[in-house]
Amino acid sequence: MCEGTLLGVDPGTAAVGLAAVEAADGRLRVAWSETFRTPPGQAAGERLRRVYGAVREAIAANAPVGIAVERLMWGRNTGSAMEVSRASGVILLAAADAGIPVEEYAPLEVKMAVTGVGNATKEQLRRCLVRVLNTDGVPDEPDAADAVAVAVCHLQQSRLREMVRAAR
Repeated sequence: MCEGTLLGVDPGTAAVGLAAVEAADGRLRVAWSETFRTPPGQAAGERLRRVYGAVREAIAANAPVGIAVERLMWGRNTGSAMEVSRASGVILLAAADAGIPVEEYAPLEVKMAVTGVGNATKEQLRRCLVRVLNTDGVPDEPDAADAVAVAVCHLQQSRLREMVRAAR
């Protein structure tokens, strides 16, 4: 597992889950987490500006070596999907402005990496983070817990990538 702090992000315009997960000596610890919320009824551009600012602040406060973002999966609600895709764009922009690499993971990838089950519930996801992966400090708030899961997924995937590189 790679070492350092990783920022996990569960994107949205109304609520954005953010979590700084530290990996050291094979252990995971949530150093910080929050669900950043924008005021309902606010203009889309202002909401996106606030999301960008919140991500920039999280980057400045936690100095992550990388950022993991949950990738949008298009469903039936295209209006909601469009809003999440816009939020994802400003999150990627904040990371690019800070010079931090980003990896994106589909919800199924995150659930499989954390629980081993692609259709796990949010509660099962949280329980696996705490018990199975022995992660300290997992928040109760679902968006922030999802951000932790995205970060943990990335940490596991990067470990696998390192093993493949070493085997070549």
